[in-house]
Amino acid sequence: MKVLKARHAGACYGVQRALDMAYAAICDGSTAYTLGPLIHNPQVVSKLEKRGVGVASSLDEVSDGIVIIRSHGVVPQVKQDAEAKGLPIIDATCPHVARAQKAASGLADEGYHVIAVGEAGHPEVEGMKAHAEVSGGTCIVVAGPEELPEHIEEPVGIVVQTTQSKEALDAVVEALHARGIEPQVKNTICFATRQRQEAAAELAEQVDALVVIGGRNSSNTTRLYDICKAICPRSHHVETPDEIDPAWFEGCAVIGVTAGASTPEDQIDSVVERLESL
Repeated sequence: MKVLKARHAGACYGVQRALDMAYAAICDGSTAYTLGPLIHNPQVVSKLEKRGVGVASSLDEVSDGIVIIRSHGVVPQVKQDAEAKGLPIIDATCPHVARAQKAASGLADEGYHVIAVGEAGHPEVEGMKAHAEVSGGTCIVVAGPEELPEHIEEPVGIVVQTTQSKEALDAVVEALHARGIEPQVKNTICFATRQRQEAAAELAEQVDALVVIGGRNSSNTTRLYDICKAICPRSHHVETPDEIDPAWFEGCAVIGVTAGASTPEDQIDSVVERLESL
């Protein structure tokens, strides 16, 4: 079987930056903790823990050492609390996420009622929401137009989770237009996310089966899988090559491979190697 890799796949700049910052933090033997997983990739998080970067669910679990703000960002209060405890901070927030946070805060400061298009409860979205609300603004989170409340106070400003699809944003904007609302839109979707989604869709049309690599807790990887599955029904989501079942590819001549933005190159290589050995 022939194995084709998507033109754009795997770890993005923000993820690689966060990893580099985490490893640099402990290169001199320092103790470090991330608040929640640094990135949504269980295998990478496990490797970091073995190297000395622990995972804390909150600052209550950290009494000393370096606090690493993960790539998804945090609510502003977390940084203030860490500083109050005298804990040194390394901010590994993805620059694109930081831009979305700033956009949410800016809209709120200008008097807009903010709508964040994304997944409620996701750490990145919670951070965006908190940045909009920190100065007394309002922010609601919707995954799509069906979640828009019946009454929406104007003026409306929109920000988007960086790993969302442009289609999700457009659907919400269109629904608001249908109500006679003209929102101020800050398209904060990461370009790398869009690249990976377009490349995955392109690849899915060329192959008999497709493997999407990445953490199951990764929203951008899950979205890649959904995109591929809709085009190529024989698409499969795996975290490691051990999960691959040869039966998935019976009768296949060409297999595609793509990976989420939190998937390092070595994980992609190991899956490709496994597929090429079938």
